[in-house]
Amino acid sequence: MSDKISILHTNDLHSHLERWPKIRRYLLTRKRQLIRDKRSVLMFDIGDFIDRQHPLTEATNGQANINLMNEIGYDGVTIGNNEGLGLNHEQLNHLYDHANFSVILGNMTDKQTQEQPDWALPYKIITTPKGTRIGVLGFTAPFELTYPLLGWQPEDVDHALARLLPQLAGKTDINVLLSHLGLQMDRYLAERYSELQVIIGAHTHHLLAYGEKHANSMLAAAGRYGDHIGRIDLEVQDGKLLNIQARTLTTDDLPAVRNDEVEINGYQASGEEQLTKNVVAYLPEDYHIDLNFDHRLIDLGLAALEERTQTDIAMLSTGMFLHDLPAGVVTANDLHALLPHAVHPMRSILKGADLWRLVQEVIKNQRFLQSAHVKGMGFRGNLWGTVVWDGIEVTDAGDVLVHNQPIDYEAHYTIGALDHYYFIPYFPTFEIMGQNTMSYDTVLREDFANYLHKKFAP
Repeated sequence: MSDKISILHTNDLHSHLERWPKIRRYLLTRKRQLIRDKRSVLMFDIGDFIDRQHPLTEATNGQANINLMNEIGYDGVTIGNNEGLGLNHEQLNHLYDHANFSVILGNMTDKQTQEQPDWALPYKIITTPKGTRIGVLGFTAPFELTYPLLGWQPEDVDHALARLLPQLAGKTDINVLLSHLGLQMDRYLAERYSELQVIIGAHTHHLLAYGEKHANSMLAAAGRYGDHIGRIDLEVQDGKLLNIQARTLTTDDLPAVRNDEVEINGYQASGEEQLTKNVVAYLPEDYHIDLNFDHRLIDLGLAALEERTQTDIAMLSTGMFLHDLPAGVVTANDLHALLPHAVHPMRSILKGADLWRLVQEVIKNQRFLQSAHVKGMGFRGNLWGTVVWDGIEVTDAGDVLVHNQPIDYEAHYTIGALDHYYFIPYFPTFEIMGQNTMSYDTVLREDFANYLHKKFAP
């Protein structure tokens, strides 16, 4: 007997809730239609559903996003780096407390217990009404440098598959991988593992409008920010895959209804209202992003970064601050709008000669970066801006001074910076020569709030 199966999938929404009403309506309506057509229907999300750039996500530590996902009834989801690295250990441990769906994550353990987190399954086997057994695995990008900072131990994907695929052998007819790994890795896995018939991708925000047949696998992906919704149709007979097709549809082409805008605005308003209740500080005067003013935001930011990293030298780019901060009451909502980034403090120890080279890298790239639209690596701003130093000065003759003294090439200096400067390609000295300590339990916004609260208590 032929079993016709449809998979509906989403990925990398990043809290772009302005598209959520259309996505929800399509998924629920299409599922009902497909079931009426005697098809088996599965629905999956491939991670990065949350992003703290949205005030409602920020205000609820992602819990509001899980409530939205519960409206769908997903058969399974995996996590992206925004769930895994955007929340601290305790927040992620409780993110899915009230989820009505399975979280499938086969390549992550809790460092405290050395075991699978109790909110996730290593895999799931779903049997359709007509008896087709579908194995579902879920992997997230195994960032070995940063996940351990939050108490998680990622596992190499090949090692995880070598451990999990034998457990599925003989128990499934088809295997589906929810892959928050990126397109390049998806293609690699398709070539290496014939047991994976379907790989639904995410992380690199790629769109495969009609899927991609690669080796023995069908690759699928639906872009980013909810701009597309994916559908995969399979036909299985007696446990054998006869046919498979994939396609996506453009969310913005779907019809809107009257209350959509009200709902979308409500998400924004609710988040802002909750954040506004948290009063952080009281500024005695305006602080500006323009470097020509006496009261500069960048100076407050540098001081906050030095306090957080316990340094007396720091570098910070002006583009981190999106607007001025007026005098008066400062709330968590104000700071969320000012510093929406998912960037973290980093303490770096450099030998004097290497610090000199870092300063030269900044000088060399400065003109380009002033107007550069840097995307990703936690940055949620517009233009990258100008690097401003505290504790370092470059004279007109090109000499580098540290606290008004010529730099000692043999001495060691400790610098307050951001993990963002490590990950972007413009300052390779950090990665090559720095003794770097990243702190992932806070983001810059939180460190800035703590500093303002101490300096300008409300």
